[in-house]
Amino acid sequence: MEKTVLITGASSGFGAMTARSLARAGHRVYASMRDLKAHGGAPVAEIETMAKNEGLHLLPIELDVTSTSSVESAVARIIGEMGRLDVLVHNAGHMGFGPAEAFSPEQLVQLYDVNVVGAHRLNRAALPFMRKSGGGLMVWIGSSSTRGGTPPFLAPYFAAKAAMDALAQSYALELARFDIETTILVPGAFTKGTQHFAHAMQPADTERSAVYWQGPYAGADETALQGLASLEPAEADPSAVARAVADVVAMPHGKRPFRVHVDPSEDGAEVVNGVADRVRAQLLERIGLKDLLHPTRA
Repeated sequence: MEKTVLITGASSGFGAMTARSLARAGHRVYASMRDLKAHGGAPVAEIETMAKNEGLHLLPIELDVTSTSSVESAVARIIGEMGRLDVLVHNAGHMGFGPAEAFSPEQLVQLYDVNVVGAHRLNRAALPFMRKSGGGLMVWIGSSSTRGGTPPFLAPYFAAKAAMDALAQSYALELARFDIETTILVPGAFTKGTQHFAHAMQPADTERSAVYWQGPYAGADETALQGLASLEPAEADPSAVARAVADVVAMPHGKRPFRVHVDPSEDGAEVVNGVADRVRAQLLERIGLKDLLHPTRA
C-alpha cells in the first residue's frame, strides 16, 4: 500500500539511500534536508533527476530539525499536498570524534539538538495529523553504539544516540493506543559508503585535545578507526540499512518488529538489546500495561 513518508537528513548517507529505496517501492517520499542549496544544490538535483527518469514520487523538501518553524512549515506543506503523513523516518544526525573533555558544552548541546531534540520537534509537528488520520509508523535510525561495544573518542555522539533510543522507547509506549507503530532500526558502525566519520565534528578545545593526542593517547584515534574498519566485512553495504527500512514499511501494520539490527561487524548490540527489550516487556506486563507493546486502534 502506497504511503506518504517523510525522511530527515536525506541529503546523503542512510537518509538518501532510504529515500531512493522507499520511492522505488512505490511510496510518496519527501526527502528532507537542512538547506536545499547546500553542496551547490547537487543532492536536490540528483533527487529530481532520479524522480523524473524513473517516474518516482520523490521530492526534496527543506527541513531543519533544529528549527521549530522549519519543521512545522515542512509538515504543513506535506499535509497540504498529500492530506496525510503515514511514516516518519527519524534519520537526521551528526557525529563527533575526539576526546570527550575537549568538546565544549555548546558542542554537546548542538549534537543533542540534532540527534534528539530534532526528532522531538518533528513529532510535535506531525503527530496531531497522524493521530487524526488514525495511525502510522515511526522509524528511528539508531546506532549499535547505544548497547554494543563502544570504542573511545565518540562519547558526545554515543550519548546523543543513547538519548534518542530512550526517547524512541518512551514514544513507542505513548503512541501505541493511537495505533502508531514504532520500529528502531539499529545500524552498526559502517565506516565505508557514508560520510559519518569524514564529516564528524571535531573538538573546539584544541589545547585539551593536544593533551591527549600528544600524550599517552597518541595514535589511539587511528587505532580505534582502523580497528572499527577491520571488523567490517569487505562486503558490508550501507544500503542494507535502506532496504531494511523499506522492508519494515512494507510489513503489515501491527506485525513490525520493535528493533531491526543491520550490523555486519556484530558488535554485540543485538544480544544486549534483546535482553533489555525483554526486560522492558516483562516490566510492562507486571504493571498492567502489556497492551502498550503493540499498536491498537481506539
